[in-house]
This record gives sequence, C-alpha cells and structure tokens, in this order.
Amino acid sequence: MKITEAKFVMSNTDFRKCPAPELPEYAFIGRSNVGKSSLINMLCNNRGLAKTSSTPGKTQLINHFIINNEWYIVDLPGYGFAKPGLDVTAKWKKFTEGYLKNRENLICTFVLIDIRLEPQKKDVEFMEFMAMNGLPFVMVFTKADKLGKEAMKRNVDKYCKQMLKTWQELPQHFITSSEKGIGAEEILDFVEETNKLFVK
Repeated sequence: MKITEAKFVMSNTDFRKCPAPELPEYAFIGRSNVGKSSLINMLCNNRGLAKTSSTPGKTQLINHFIINNEWYIVDLPGYGFAKPGLDVTAKWKKFTEGYLKNRENLICTFVLIDIRLEPQKKDVEFMEFMAMNGLPFVMVFTKADKLGKEAMKRNVDKYCKQMLKTWQELPQHFITSSEKGIGAEEILDFVEETNKLFVK
C-alpha cells in the first residue's frame, strides 16, 4: 500500500464524538516519548502530520487522521507518564480505555515499544489489559536505528522471552525506525490485508 493522502480530521476525548464508524481504524499507543507521532508521520511520509515533541505527554487527545479516504489512523495519548498531574492522567486513561473498549470499527491497535529498553512493566500491563478485553493488537518496536543488528535482535528476543512467561502465544510484531524509514512497508502491507476483513 502507498499512502497518497493523509489529513487531520478531529481531536476529542469522547469515542462517541469520533467520526462515524464507517471505515476501518488503527490506533497507535505506547509509553510517552516512544516515538508514536514520529512513526505516524513516517508512515504517511508527512513530517508535520502528527505533532511531535521531545517532551513526554504531548498527545493529550484522541486524534483522527483519514488515510487515502479509506481508513483512519488514531494517535492516542501515551501511558505511563504522570507529570501533567495525576487527575489529568486518570482522565486520559478513562477516555482512552473508553475508546479502545467501545470503538466498533477499531480493527487493530499498534502498541509501540522502545527497542532499546528492557521489558517495561507499563507496556506489559497494557498488553495484558488488551488481551483480557479481547482487543486485537500488534507490537511495534521503535527506534531500531539506535542499535546494531545483534543488539536489536537480542532485545526483541529478550522481550519475547519475558512475555512467554505468561503468554501462550505472542502477538505479531514489527521492527521500525522513523529516522530510517524501517518497517513502513511491512506495517502498511499489514493494514492493506487487514482492511479486507472489515465489514461495515
């Protein structure tokens, strides 16, 4: 798949106010500062589409982008960062979970993970939440350009080994780098195939 058009549609904090659920939708979420907005911009070949920042917690709303007038990318607030205040963080958690559990056209969620780090409790807990609620997701390792091939493979293997302690089967995973454009083709091919399963 090639993205020829990507446009911002709306931001809000209520899944009931999102665009009509008539097109397949893919959410992007991860720990704050994992490179979520950068990955979205890389996939869409548009550096200015999703707002990026070196300050964690920049995304504070449910942000919809329509792609090729055929499907949506949804940029969700990051989890695991409490600086804006615990009350604000709790509010983010509530509307994000409301969206994930109730958005009927949400086909799959991309859970972003920093490939440089040891398995993080917040990531593992979030994926357990997804599994317990029967919500489809895949893992996306980010910032692959920051490691050599051997270290990259070692870290992914370590993550998978950790998860297999409690998971019978691992979710599909992708390895990406927004800086180098790594993984874009694989993710977009996955979206193209998965879109075929969407029924209005």
